[in-house]
Amino acid sequence: MTGTDPTVAIRLNGEARFVSRGDTIALLLEELGLAGMRLAVERNQRVVPQAEHASARLQDGDEIEVVTFVGGG
Repeated sequence: MTGTDPTVAIRLNGEARFVSRGDTIALLLEELGLAGMRLAVERNQRVVPQAEHASARLQDGDEIEVVTFVGGG
């Protein structure tokens, strides 16, 4: 990929995925139908605080892990 490609390649929960250059973690979560849910996001083995989701732009080669919380007892 070059700097002019409209997409970047990431891995989402271990699976290859292409997203638009400039997309953020918040936009990815929205596209996955996960916006507003209780979850944790890790980017390249570093937890990304929810306050940073809207500004964290996805980069080529990012490894993203999304874990949702399920209540129970």
